[in-house]
Amino acid sequence: MDERERYAAGLTTRRAVLGDAHVDAALTSRGPFTEEFQELITRYAWGEIWSRPGLPRQTRSLLTLAMLVALNRGEEFRLHVRGALRNGVTRDEIKEMLLQSAIYCGVPAANVAFRMAAEVFAETDAGETVGDTTG
Repeated sequence: MDERERYAAGLTTRRAVLGDAHVDAALTSRGPFTEEFQELITRYAWGEIWSRPGLPRQTRSLLTLAMLVALNRGEEFRLHVRGALRNGVTRDEIKEMLLQSAIYCGVPAANVAFRMAAEVFAETDAGETVGDTTG
């Protein structure tokens, strides 16, 4: 696969996981300054890794969430909770991942993540979207 094909595959996967509105905002919101960075993450994070057949998207979502808890990356965590729900991960599965994270990442990190996940669930139930432009 060449770089253009990897980018196209990544863009398709990124849109499926994060939604068109988020991806469009990420690709255009900061102008030319972040263009190369957005191309990089689309090609490699989404085109090379997320598009691989070795794990289902639900598993990739749960792994990503656990790593974001461990790294205390709240903005990305919220974004990927939404992505996990789009990928078919259930709220109960997210809860179980957070309980596991409490043991291996620490109770404070899991406590914050539980709060953020509950906020995302409430926003999702209310039909709200997030305007963050990372990921």
